[in-house]
Amino acid sequence: MKSFKSSGRHGYAVEISPFLASTIACASSQYYGIAGCGALFVLEQREADVSLVRSFDWNDGLFDVTWSENNEHVLVTGGGDGSLQIWDTANPQGLLQVLKGHTQEVYSVDWSQTRGENLVVSGSWDHTAKVWDPEQCQLVSSLQGHEGVIYSTIWSPHIPACFASASGDGTLRVWDVKAGSCRLAIPAHKAEILSCDWCKYDQNILVTGAVDCSLRVWDLRNVRHPVAQMMGHSYAIRRVKFCPFYKTVLASCSYDFTVRFWDYSKNQPLLETLEHHSEFVCGLDFNLHIPNQLLISVNHHCTAWSVDLTSPLMSVCCSKQSSADGGHALFVERVQGTGHVQQQSTQLFEM
Repeated sequence: MKSFKSSGRHGYAVEISPFLASTIACASSQYYGIAGCGALFVLEQREADVSLVRSFDWNDGLFDVTWSENNEHVLVTGGGDGSLQIWDTANPQGLLQVLKGHTQEVYSVDWSQTRGENLVVSGSWDHTAKVWDPEQCQLVSSLQGHEGVIYSTIWSPHIPACFASASGDGTLRVWDVKAGSCRLAIPAHKAEILSCDWCKYDQNILVTGAVDCSLRVWDLRNVRHPVAQMMGHSYAIRRVKFCPFYKTVLASCSYDFTVRFWDYSKNQPLLETLEHHSEFVCGLDFNLHIPNQLLISVNHHCTAWSVDLTSPLMSVCCSKQSSADGGHALFVERVQGTGHVQQQSTQLFEM
């Protein structure tokens, strides 16, 4: 197990660089995002540990982070002051630009993955989703339709100018940026939806995770009923992610302190449960470069685990876990494929 420890910051989101398998970004906040400042940590995963490369402070909490798809040094974060921040990790000053437009907290940011596009979508507590041109630092479109907080905005990896959003109003919506409208609104849960994600292999498949503790898989060609429903978490599901290596495998993390792996095509979909955290697990991201490894972020430090599943996979996840001195952590976990978890706990870096 490898770990990074940060003092006084709660991890909200982590994302591995699409260019460099060892580079990790973590968005964090003080006091669980209720008050105080935020920080962006840029970390490097090495053979023996996870080390801090750079950190950049912000005057409000940071709730999400996304890497540029065309520049390995550039990231975007979403802040509690309603702004998006564009950062350059190769620049000692870090901050390149601030994008203002939302009137409340920005809880989700995502960089478009389809060719020919260079757009960022943001979702906010002001009930709007906004699309930005990060190179021109301009607002492209502001989309309204949700009747509650938008917790998640995710670009389709298949369809240009198309993204999905999940909201506290219980709906999953699919948007067409060129038309400036919502193409499909699905009453996906009778509870707040905190996260959604697209299948990497099928443009019609999405998954949602909600406060009702359930995950539901949806086929956009027939949304009367979910393709699958998965139960197992005991508290709200904070984030869901499809695996980039296996079509029907996905992961979820929850306020019940666990990370769970699922295969929605199976009669018994739960593959594995990780129960090593003592506080909320908030973020999750699969590594596109290295199968068989799992990264998890918790209040004050960072850990690596060895887990056996039927399918090897790798992800990064972010949780709020306090250590004795009140810190927060990012965990690195390795998924290998046989049924138990091996922990090798080591504190490696402290700020």
